[in-house]
Amino acid sequence: MSNARTSRNRLLTAAAATAIAALSLTACNDGTGTKDQGMSPVASSTAPGASATAPAAAPSAAKPAPAPAASHQSAGGTSSGKAPAATPTSTVAAGGSGKGGKKDATCDGSNTKTVAAPLSRPVNHMLLTVTNTGSTRCDLYYYPALRFGEAQSVPPVIEDSKPQAVVSLNPGESGYASVNLSAADGSGGKGHTEKSLTVYFMGRTPDQNPTAGATPALPAKGVYIDDSLKTTYWQSSMEDAISW
Repeated sequence: MSNARTSRNRLLTAAAATAIAALSLTACNDGTGTKDQGMSPVASSTAPGASATAPAAAPSAAKPAPAPAASHQSAGGTSSGKAPAATPTSTVAAGGSGKGGKKDATCDGSNTKTVAAPLSRPVNHMLLTVTNTGSTRCDLYYYPALRFGEAQSVPPVIEDSKPQAVVSLNPGESGYASVNLSAADGSGGKGHTEKSLTVYFMGRTPDQNPTAGATPALPAKGVYIDDSLKTTYWQSSMEDAISW
């Protein structure tokens, strides 16, 4: 009996020592003193591979993903696939299209009537009035290019008179420009009298001149001009034109 008990105690002691040794080896191999029981051997073996190789479903960096459909939506909330059309206000300001998106014509001698009238106030000034006689809206670009008599150059423009937008004329409407004929104080140098005037119109760019000019009548005695001769930009109102 005594021998049996002794043998059993030795077996239990040996088993306990083996278990402690196994636990010690596990803690040393982990490097942190504890063993992570939440990760299975399968998960541990696949994690390094996932970080080293991109998933097959990931998009290539060289080919960007297509833009979302929402980026093509118009202001009205419907998807059109095109950029929103310009508003009428911005189109008129640029001298582009008239009502219904129809492109405006350029005002020139063929679709307008031009009248040149000397003014008593301001003194030594003349008012140009251009009326749209056509059936569609037209645009007056920049300023009138004036040729008095056989002059080889046109008078300069008063830059401060430039309006904020192109002057657009519906049928029957008028645009205006004033011409400073001579200096009231005589500082304009030696002048002379001219009895003929041709008004040339400009296109969207200054070098685009419509083919048709206008030849408004001048007073029978003509108009006196000197070296101070200059003109304003086209204006939408007579008051703005004669204020320069």
